[in-house]
Amino acid sequence: MSWGIAISALVSIARRSRGPVFYVLTFLIVTAAAIWLALRVTPMQTVSAAGQTAQVGATLPNASLRGPGELDLFGQVIPTKPQFSGPIRPRLSLEHISIDPGVVQMLRSDGTHGVELTLSQQLAAGWERYFVWETLVAVAFAVVPLIAIAAVRRRPAIWKLLSAGVAVVCAVNVGGILLTAASTPQTLRSVRTLDDLAGVDPLAVPQPAGKPEPGVQAVVIGDSTASGYGLPWDPNPTPLDKECGRSPDAYANDLAAANNWNVLNVACGSATIKNGLLGPQVLSDGEVAPPQLPEAEAATHAKAIIVSVGADDLQWGVMTRLCAATAVCNDKVSSAYFSQLLGNFTRSYYELLSDLARLPQHPAVLVNEYYSPFGASIGCLGSYGMTQAKEKALLSRLGSLNAVLAQGAKSFGFGVVAPRFTGHKLCSTDPYVQGPGDPAPMHPNAAGDLAIALADEQALSGLTPSPVAHPAPPRSAPPTRQSTLR
Repeated sequence: MSWGIAISALVSIARRSRGPVFYVLTFLIVTAAAIWLALRVTPMQTVSAAGQTAQVGATLPNASLRGPGELDLFGQVIPTKPQFSGPIRPRLSLEHISIDPGVVQMLRSDGTHGVELTLSQQLAAGWERYFVWETLVAVAFAVVPLIAIAAVRRRPAIWKLLSAGVAVVCAVNVGGILLTAASTPQTLRSVRTLDDLAGVDPLAVPQPAGKPEPGVQAVVIGDSTASGYGLPWDPNPTPLDKECGRSPDAYANDLAAANNWNVLNVACGSATIKNGLLGPQVLSDGEVAPPQLPEAEAATHAKAIIVSVGADDLQWGVMTRLCAATAVCNDKVSSAYFSQLLGNFTRSYYELLSDLARLPQHPAVLVNEYYSPFGASIGCLGSYGMTQAKEKALLSRLGSLNAVLAQGAKSFGFGVVAPRFTGHKLCSTDPYVQGPGDPAPMHPNAAGDLAIALADEQALSGLTPSPVAHPAPPRSAPPTRQSTLR
């Protein structure tokens, strides 16, 4: 029933009804409707703490007197870990997160007390501020039907009816809601980390996958740029190697040859952080690739872990093809969609970095940024719909992804490297990137993988093992394979 219909019904009753019972019923109906509408329309209050932007509001009334609130993580609504008293509970929406040292301190369990207080105090203050506005909105909604009823009945005076009605609305709203939820600000002030609020995603703690493998000196995890997608396979590849596109020409093998290491390459095409690195990945043939992080942890003597991830989380291949096929690439719809994907990736990336920081062997961690595939001339791509303006839009988004990768790695004390393909980009005479007619366009070719390996080799020489961060008991992983260039 709409608000206008409800007012009409009350006015009709007002014309026929008499006595104090009418006023009691009127105040109760108006109060209930006004509060319900206010909870639906009152704007959520924005709070910020150490690089995060969140909104604080309230849920609609619940039949139970105690339970979780709601947490909207970039469009995914989940119950909060803390329990709240009262029929109306907090609704929190995480809109933006950037990974910098302040955020790392705030989100990790060893964060500084001052930063923790910033988060908790902001949430509690946002909740209290929300209910000030909600009360004012409820009063505004109540005034309209009360004036209409007073005008129809012509008694008592409008100001008397309004005063009584507003008093009832405030009493019920403040007394009935705020008193039953009096402990909510205290509960919010107890939130010291994001994990306290959201709980721990079970996928962030990969399940055991096999026995430990101590004979590996380095591990490569990530997506198709790390697996060697589109390059030749071994003479006798396993079904999993074929599905993941793992090639002996991948940069993992170049690192193995340069250092005389046993390098384990578990990267897989189309891998995302959630479905590939932290959790299992279902491949096109129905086969399931085990989570990559437990395999890396099984390398109990690994000196380094190299990470190449992000393109599939942001659906980079799809975006590139759509960009080539459409008139413009920087339209508001695709830009908004990219921003949402980037926000989701940032949250997942933090989980990955946290898990890497907790590995018991504390290897050095190196994060690869993505190379720029486009050069000064893109004439060879003209027939595919690519223009200079589209190239600029794609490179801008690639820069945003690389900024997140670099910022997160540095905040956790990890290394970061930006491979450069200067003079060897698409449409050059000696490209390091597979072209439109190759098996995996935009992916590095064998020369490109060698260039990535050289950049990683230089960066690894200056890295130290990861800082200790509450090591967890080692998890096992399946037997590893030696990766060689020969």
